[in-house]
Amino acid sequence: MTGTTVSHAMVLAAGLGTRMQPLTLTTPKPLVCVAGRTLLDWALDGLAQAGVTRAVVNVHHLSALITAHLQGRTQPHITLVHEDPVLETGGGVQNALPHLGRAPFFVLNSDGLWIDDQSAALRRMASLWDDDAMDGLLLLHDPALAFGYDGPGDFTIGAGGLLRRRTGEDHAALVFTGVQLLHPRLFEGAAGGVYSLNVLYDKALRAGRLFGLTAVGEWHHVGTMDALAISDAHLRARGFDA
Repeated sequence: MTGTTVSHAMVLAAGLGTRMQPLTLTTPKPLVCVAGRTLLDWALDGLAQAGVTRAVVNVHHLSALITAHLQGRTQPHITLVHEDPVLETGGGVQNALPHLGRAPFFVLNSDGLWIDDQSAALRRMASLWDDDAMDGLLLLHDPALAFGYDGPGDFTIGAGGLLRRRTGEDHAALVFTGVQLLHPRLFEGAAGGVYSLNVLYDKALRAGRLFGLTAVGEWHHVGTMDALAISDAHLRARGFDA
């Protein structure tokens, strides 16, 4: 039987945003605005629209500004987790597990946003979750249609949505959007500390328990000043100016 209800999520917001300096010397990257809305709010609004009621936001760089920005937000309810040092993606999520419940939870990077009504992709992921088969479900996108991304992609989707890493011969590889649905059991046996979620993806790949879903809307990777300008102009032209 497939499908699950997802009530918890985490937004990764502790990075330094070095590729967007000097802007990020005074503004944390999650508070950079695209079409009048901060990247962090794009993520949290999408989670709220998908029915998520509780979200963890990890912070480090200019954390007081993020804390102040989130004061008064009630949907979803926010728990802040301060990191020192920065634990990267895997360590950051593992450190926040006590706040994320025992069921599958979303994890979102704060440097990307997607347009498909802001919740459809998350709801599709929840509806496709198969607890017997999956430890992770990643949202992927065609790199040729992505904004702010010019790489070769990360994964290829096989039968039933099962993922494998891109190899040099993969010309149809998809890029990982930073949106994912993970089960807490994926972290069993992890050492903790500073490490990337890629360590756990590889663990799930070896076990045949990492799956993917292709996004049908737009995906914007806002990782540089050039990408910020392109996405901002595009979304304003489409009427997304907040």
